[in-house]
Amino acid sequence: MGHFEVVKTLDILIEHFFWPHMKRDVEIICSKCVTCKKAKSTVKPHVMYMPLPVPNEPWTDILMDFILGLPRCTYFIPSRKTDDATHIADLFFREVVRLHGIPKTIVSDRNVKLLSHF
Repeated sequence: MGHFEVVKTLDILIEHFFWPHMKRDVEIICSKCVTCKKAKSTVKPHVMYMPLPVPNEPWTDILMDFILGLPRCTYFIPSRKTDDATHIADLFFREVVRLHGIPKTIVSDRNVKLLSHF
């Protein structure tokens, strides 16, 4: 099971358990979770962000991200949250490289799926 915030953790627990002061106990546990604190750190990186250059040709420089709620005009490849890096790489080659060739650069967030085997 992953690391959830108080509300989601309570929702899951309430389905199966009850004890007095359950909300208070969950709040205390979540406030002490080291993994959650690292994931939700407010420390800003010490790197200056630079704007991306405007590409000279289409599909030579691409951006990859795992997001929801895209507008219809956006080119997207459906995938599942549970897809591993190998499957994402297969999708990339089947849907992007096959149609447009290998890009010179790929800009992405530091998603685990993109950093592992991709």
